[in-house]
Amino acid sequence: MVPKTRPDPTEAQGNRKDGGSRGFGQLGPIGQNLRRAVVLSTALALLLSSLAWADRTTLKPGWNMFSPQQDVEMGAQVSKEAEQQLPMLNNSRVDSYLNNLGRRLAAKAPGEKYPYRFKAVNDRAINAFALPGGPIYINRGVIEAASNEAQLAGVIAHEISHVALRHGTNQASKAYAAQVPLSILGGIVGSNSVAGVLAQLGAGFAANSILLKYSRTAETQADIMATQMLYDSGYDPRAMAQFFEKIQAQDRGGRSTEFFSNHPNPDNRIGRVNDEVNKLGGPQRAYNADGREFQEVKRYVQSLSASAPRRTGTSDAGARPEWPSDRFVRFENSLLRINHPDNWQAYGQGDAVTITPRGGLVDDGSGKQALAYGVIVNIYEPHFDSYGPQLQPRDYGQDTGMSLEEATDQLIQEFRQSNRTMRMVRAHEVINVNGERALSTYLSNDSPIGGRETDWLITVQRSEGLLFFVFTAPDLEFQDYESVFRQMLYSIRMSR
Repeated sequence: MVPKTRPDPTEAQGNRKDGGSRGFGQLGPIGQNLRRAVVLSTALALLLSSLAWADRTTLKPGWNMFSPQQDVEMGAQVSKEAEQQLPMLNNSRVDSYLNNLGRRLAAKAPGEKYPYRFKAVNDRAINAFALPGGPIYINRGVIEAASNEAQLAGVIAHEISHVALRHGTNQASKAYAAQVPLSILGGIVGSNSVAGVLAQLGAGFAANSILLKYSRTAETQADIMATQMLYDSGYDPRAMAQFFEKIQAQDRGGRSTEFFSNHPNPDNRIGRVNDEVNKLGGPQRAYNADGREFQEVKRYVQSLSASAPRRTGTSDAGARPEWPSDRFVRFENSLLRINHPDNWQAYGQGDAVTITPRGGLVDDGSGKQALAYGVIVNIYEPHFDSYGPQLQPRDYGQDTGMSLEEATDQLIQEFRQSNRTMRMVRAHEVINVNGERALSTYLSNDSPIGGRETDWLITVQRSEGLLFFVFTAPDLEFQDYESVFRQMLYSIRMSR
């Protein structure tokens, strides 16, 4: 008996009348339909991909007097200062992980291909920053606070975006142009120009450096570009917005977050990220949210010892004031009430008050007391000469025709008349103080204890005049004090 043989799997059911079998190129009706479906789905995928690229927001770097190569030179110079001042983690495992993740993301960044490098800082504060040309620093606090790799990737992509969009040197260009006549700006391209401009602008590594202070517009641009990079890298870009939302909740809850000290939080951040995701085609069905390596690195970082707190008490034989207490008390006058550390004191009379730690007021060398640490609160009455002779200072308010911006500019001009070395670091940005529209402006000035200081100016329009606050600390310590200043700012309640 002849055994039955299995049919040839290459043949269709039944034999053709001509005795031939159907090969791959001779599909029957079912196979032909399948091939059409594959072709159509491939074409559709390509179409959707092209549409995503067509609809995504186009972002271009702003005006810049530096070349991309000078960005690299500037970043290399300032990074040396940064690594001398920061408590670097110097851990090859963590830095290697950050570089692998960062370079995967940077590969999706548009524009100039900078030599990006990523290093961890041994600081539990939630913060990260980028220098021109590619150096990016991530505090261990970001790794510890992130719930998954997508959230960490979001922070890194945001910092890469600042580099790609050249926000640091854009800020430096605008500041330099404000000081130097346009006719000689062309000389900036000289081989030794970067060091000279950095020195002139005071743009080294410091908390108030123009290279690190971004506008809300720059933050929005970085959010949008980071959304695109995350999407293109296979991460859920909504994780970035979720991380910022989480640390924003901590900030509002009194646990001040350093990230917002040099990354001002733009309005409707979550909405803009979601809008960009929709332009890209909506949330992906499959995306990278987390990975075993991230969780292992996170646990490893948590096991490492952290750097000592920057200052927890007096130091330098009393040259610096005692560190602010965690306990706050209230000061109140006819204009407002404000909380301050209970080891600080309030001095003054009437509407003017200075709140400072013991040792915060120092001799300026001419026998006068100058504020080195603390806050000044006062009322400024703008000059109304250009608004008509009939307008009197007591009439100041919403009906004068003078805007908050104009009054603030006038106040800064008066500051400069008595402080010749004062300059603006970050221009006016609108914020809210006790529910009222206010302006935040960062200034830099010579400190009475030597070196430079940061003066954080807050102005609010009131019927009595321009209410202003100046929060002051030396450059190298301002970031330490800023969390205290922000708590004081959030506590303000103005008289109605």
